[in-house]
Amino acid sequence: MPMVARRLRDPDINPCLLESDASTRCMDENNHDRERCSTYFLKYKNCRKFWNSIMVQRRQKGVKPSMPTAAERDEILGAMGKMPY
Repeated sequence: MPMVARRLRDPDINPCLLESDASTRCMDENNHDRERCSTYFLKYKNCRKFWNSIMVQRRQKGVKPSMPTAAERDEILGAMGKMPY
């Protein structure tokens, strides 16, 4: 597997792996009919926006790494009580 593909499949790097897989699976199951999968695309887009805003906040505060690890993300989501996207 190429390095880029491995990085995209790494849960510590890609916070929206589940949403990405769900939208891909929907496209496969619906013969690539984008209209039928629009809710999955919207969830993925909202996930990316949410974690991008977290990255920006962490960068501004000087926290390294700017993207929280998978364990840290679970803690953040647990503290919120529900999925923000």
